[in-house]
Amino acid sequence: MPYAPSMQRSQAFARGYAFEAAMLALAAAAAIETAVGSGRSDTDRLSPWVAAPAAAAIVVPLLFRRWWPAASLFGVWVIAAAVSFMDGRLVISTGSLFVGGTCAAFLLGTQRNATLSRAGLVAILVSSAIIAYNEPGGGTGVYVFTPASFALAWIAGLAIQQRGARAEAAEQRAATLVRDREASTLAAIAEERTRIARELHDVLGHSVSVMTIQASAVRRMLTPEQAREREALLTVERTGREALAEMRRLVGILRLPEDDPGLEPQPGLDRVAGLVEQTRELGFAVGLRIEGEPTPLPPGLDLTAYRIVQEGLTNARKHSNASQTDVFLRYEPGCLEIEVSDNGRGATTTDQGGHGLAGMRERVTIYNGEFEAGPRPGGGFRLRARLPVPR
Repeated sequence: MPYAPSMQRSQAFARGYAFEAAMLALAAAAAIETAVGSGRSDTDRLSPWVAAPAAAAIVVPLLFRRWWPAASLFGVWVIAAAVSFMDGRLVISTGSLFVGGTCAAFLLGTQRNATLSRAGLVAILVSSAIIAYNEPGGGTGVYVFTPASFALAWIAGLAIQQRGARAEAAEQRAATLVRDREASTLAAIAEERTRIARELHDVLGHSVSVMTIQASAVRRMLTPEQAREREALLTVERTGREALAEMRRLVGILRLPEDDPGLEPQPGLDRVAGLVEQTRELGFAVGLRIEGEPTPLPPGLDLTAYRIVQEGLTNARKHSNASQTDVFLRYEPGCLEIEVSDNGRGATTTDQGGHGLAGMRERVTIYNGEFEAGPRPGGGFRLRARLPVPR
């Protein structure tokens, strides 16, 4: 409807300036209350025409709190003390002014600056004492009740401010922890990618070396008449050696000084039984079950499958306090399923063990597989991966 946007703007304006509107209404109420009550006592020093604006002036500074947060609150007490010299009963006897003073005292207590907040308490106590002193006929109770009532409002504001500060600090700590965890995870993923690159270099380097050697061997077996074949094989041999040199140069950038030179062949699933036995020798109960007919896997995929089992056993050994861990391998047409489960207390998916799970997820993603890790419904922890196997 045509008036809907203007209605929304009006509502937004009302919500944004609700405090100012309330203080304006409080100032008007103080003026009206003072005007109606003025002149009823012989002790009144001001006429209604002066007393009403003076009462409203005490609350008016609160209208400017948005622009001068501290000065406006101090202004309430300074003006109230000054008006009490003009008419001692005006401040004490007006209920609207008591509400305005309580509001100002509460807001002074909520100041983030501790020095400013304490200065506000001093201003409250001094101004309250002056107002009580100027009140004609005021007894000892006025000197106690007036400052104490506003001091309680200041204490309430201070409690709210401290509670909010603690909540904000907790939120900041939580946000810092989340950022640190995300940064740590990203660093772990980058480290795992570097490790994958080094391992794949070793795998591919071996394959390319075999191809180059075989091409060289076949070239030497050719007869002199097979010049074209010899030239083609020589090109294959030369290209293979160039590729190996470039791969060594590239991965040499990624390899750390403390890393081994990679002379040992990368492991595969044929070494899972030895890995399980090694874990048993450390005093952990580990079972191994294999279903289906084991099929040869590409070297990179074979290495990834081995690393997944290795990570699952490492997590079970370090984090789960499990009494039994089971490794399950299932060979299916076009797919290899890996599952490592334990009956321990269950590590969380936050991965306390150096973000190894994030690294495993990265490895599985390279081969378009599926990876999941988390607590089991019956207790314990389970790591599962499905890797597509090219036919």
